[in-house]
This record gives sequence, structure tokens and C-alpha cells, in this order.
Amino acid sequence: MNQIPLTAIGAERLKLELKELKSVKRPAVIEAIATAREHGDLKENAEYHAAREEQSFTEGRIAELEAALSNAQIIDITTLKQTGRAVFGCTVTLVEAETEAEVRYQIVGDIEADINENRIAISSPIARALIGKEEGDEVIVEAPAGTMEYIITAVEYK
Repeated sequence: MNQIPLTAIGAERLKLELKELKSVKRPAVIEAIATAREHGDLKENAEYHAAREEQSFTEGRIAELEAALSNAQIIDITTLKQTGRAVFGCTVTLVEAETEAEVRYQIVGDIEADINENRIAISSPIARALIGKEEGDEVIVEAPAGTMEYIITAVEYK
């Protein structure tokens, strides 16, 4: 099986999530199923069906995390040679050429990506366009929303 790239911090986040799912969420779901069973007829018991659906989601996420962590290639960005080029794990500050809006993204593995936290997947169009570029470079991103143009203002290895 192929190795999944993860940042060291991302791997720790996933391990914490896995621990939370196994020690808190799973027992809570099992208890909810038991409570719902006590209410009688399971065919028409919405609580039971919701709890079973939650159990399915929880077990699926546990399996996904266990598989990802067991096949992970953990990359500690702080140990890499700092060349000034955008690489996996680094944080890149960009200025959009048209609006001059500034944004910062960390390039991470697919499973640890979270756009709300400005962590973008290595497989995303913007990350693919950034890899290998350095401060001052102009980057053109072909995204589903259209072509976007950025200028790299900083590359940080932290």
C-alpha cells in the first residue's frame, strides 16, 4: 500500500482524534443504541436508527484514521533543509494579484487538510502549483472556480 504523507503535527492531531473516537465517542454511541433499544419496536424507532447511523460513521472514521496512521510517512518540516522553496509541510503566504488579498496556507496530507484552518491538501490545485516555487514567484492556479494569480510573499518552515 502507498505511504500517506502527514506532517508531524497532523499525525498527532489524527492520533488525538482516534483516541477521542475510541474512548469517548464509541462508548457514547453504544450507550445511545442500548437506550434506544429499551424504547421498544426497532422498526419505527428513530432514535435507534440515528444511533446506528452515528455508530456506522464513527466506526468508519476510526477505520480510516487507523489505516492512514498505519501507512503514514510522517514528515517533520523543522528537520528539512530550508531552501526557501515551497515543499510539503511548509506555510506559504500569498497575495492575490487582482485584489491584493493576503492568505496563508500550510501544505499538508490529504487526510489532515482543513480549509477552515488554512491547511490545504498536497493534491489540491493550489498546492500543486505552489510546490517548488519560492518567495517572489508568481503562481497561476487553474482551479474549478477559474484561473487565479498569486504572488508568493513568504515561505515558512515551521
